[in-house]
Amino acid sequence: MREDHMRKDDFRDIGPYEGQDFEDAISRLQQYPQLLNNFTDIISRHNRVVNKWKSFHSKRLLKVLLSQVHNYLEFQELITCDVFLDMIESSSIDDFTFDGIEQLGSDEPHIYISNHRDIVLDTALLDLALYRSDRKRCEMVIGDNLLVNQFTTDLFKVNGAITVKRSLSNTSDLREETLRLSRYMRHCIEEKKVSLWIAQKSGRSKDGIDNTSSAILKMLYLAYREDGISFQDFIRRASIVPVAISYQHDPCDVTKSEAQIRKLKAEGVYNVYVKKKYADILDLVRGLRLNKGNVHIQVGKPLSGDDIADPKAAVREIDRQIHTNYRLWDTNYFSYDYINRTKMFADKYADMNTKSFVKHYKHLKPEVRDMVFQGYANPVVSMLREKGDEA
Repeated sequence: MREDHMRKDDFRDIGPYEGQDFEDAISRLQQYPQLLNNFTDIISRHNRVVNKWKSFHSKRLLKVLLSQVHNYLEFQELITCDVFLDMIESSSIDDFTFDGIEQLGSDEPHIYISNHRDIVLDTALLDLALYRSDRKRCEMVIGDNLLVNQFTTDLFKVNGAITVKRSLSNTSDLREETLRLSRYMRHCIEEKKVSLWIAQKSGRSKDGIDNTSSAILKMLYLAYREDGISFQDFIRRASIVPVAISYQHDPCDVTKSEAQIRKLKAEGVYNVYVKKKYADILDLVRGLRLNKGNVHIQVGKPLSGDDIADPKAAVREIDRQIHTNYRLWDTNYFSYDYINRTKMFADKYADMNTKSFVKHYKHLKPEVRDMVFQGYANPVVSMLREKGDEA
């Protein structure tokens, strides 16, 4: 890559905090301990006695650890994994499992492209799995819509966040910013030797359909294409790894369904959808705090440049791996049978309290309730289509 594309300052505003920027952000976080205390309280959902002890212990620990971290990798390890995710796992996840990481080299950087169900946990839990497997953790790609104030900006940026400027409206600016983002991501893989996480499409899947946008692959390729590198060689050099993450219970299933219905109605009438203010932050909190049941991450195999010649073929392979590697839960199988009025997968949810599951959504409007069940059922639909069965 050309030297003039690799200057550190060129990426300062979109990359994670480094050096003095990191130290300054840690100082700001230390000056507002109540904000971190509130965040700690939010993600803890034990009974009152355990919650009080956990919260007190974590707050004392955070105060010490903030003075010990000097880069985002240390922050990810000592604070995100060992404190925040430990609290989340113990309070709102029944069982967290992962598989496939052992196939990857321990020293190689990768671009992980995953389905997107939760605003922060998709990448955070992948980092936890990589951390526990002694593999390189990731810088994560997020939209600037999440950087609502200095506190959230600092918390994301000291944790390895790469910012996508979604608010740009000028076509020329957007094109240049997309190229700069691509250059930075290539810089991460080839120069910094760090891994990246990026969602398979812009925004979370609100309907349970996990399909990759070709725009993601085209963006990643831009920095290679300008140097005359073929798409196949880009695939060989970038080490793109599909990842499937599945939650038995989606804490945001209702709000996603409501948003999806509003979006469909708005596009049908006005051809535009305006997201409610702070909707993402509220869903971020729900995702961290509320029950998720079992969670599984399946890491796939790196894409092969010998088999993939263009973005369309890359998208197809990423989708294939995500759809077939997605771990289906009783909630998925039951919802499929429920909306299709079949007993096709009855053995898959024999031990599930289906009446309680249905009752949980009884208060919703019929269209929202149907959308919730369809969201749980769609991963089964995707799996059946990959197998060539009727869906």
